Amino acid sequence: MKITFALVWLTACLQLYAQKKDTLPPPKPAAATPVKPEILTSGFIDVVNNGQVNASARFIRLQLGEPGKFSIPLSLYSGVSNNNFQSQTTSSGSRTNEHLVNQYINPLSGLVNISVEDVLFFKRNKECITRLGMLYHTGLRVLTGYAPGAAGGLSIRPLNFLNSFGSAGLYFQTGAWERSNSKNIGVCWIAARYIVTKTAATQLRQILPGLSSNGLYHGWSAAWGVEINNLVNIKVIYYKYVKKPEIEYSLPIYQFSFQYSLR
Repeated sequence: MKITFALVWLTACLQLYAQKKDTLPPPKPAAATPVKPEILTSGFIDVVNNGQVNASARFIRLQLGEPGKFSIPLSLYSGVSNNNFQSQTTSSGSRTNEHLVNQYINPLSGLVNISVEDVLFFKRNKECITRLGMLYHTGLRVLTGYAPGAAGGLSIRPLNFLNSFGSAGLYFQTGAWERSNSKNIGVCWIAARYIVTKTAATQLRQILPGLSSNGLYHGWSAAWGVEINNLVNIKVIYYKYVKKPEIEYSLPIYQFSFQYSLR
């Protein structure tokens, strides 16, 4: 009798619990962690072998197109400075345009730089670190030159002008990590690319009177770099012109870049 009563009581309790569970509101989904926008989150500090220092920050990076399908990676760089450890003036006190030699062939230069850049890997498996791909970078930028004034060339005036550029080449990467921390795996990469840059000849003649060129210059570069999160992010680039600008400069051109991230 006692056993029968206990079974009836247990059955009634289970029925009441089931009814109460059905009346409870469904659990709220966990709040998604907000994603910070990529605004002024990374940039570069470039040191060139002639003493020039260029600092640029990526203002924003966007994907234009369909998510998961075709899209275009658009980047906007800004805040470029043209400082120099050495004097950028001649004996007569006029500013020179030597810095343009480095800025023509460097795709990340310019006061404002709007460009499309990416690496297209031949092996789509993202879990595989060692991969070979093709890189490209093309866009428009604003460069600054110094035009001679009317007083016999002794006075100068800064002149901003548009410049278009494009580059393409091969990119290879493999793994890289700190010896004491194999969980934080980064990449070590090498790249080779061909670079073409174009400026309207009428604009160049304002800073280089008597210029006979059409404003089209091209060359190639070889680069090496190491990127490991929260540890190191550096690259070394060698540039070589095939068609040289009509500006006094010294070869070769070496560039040492240090990338920073503020995520």
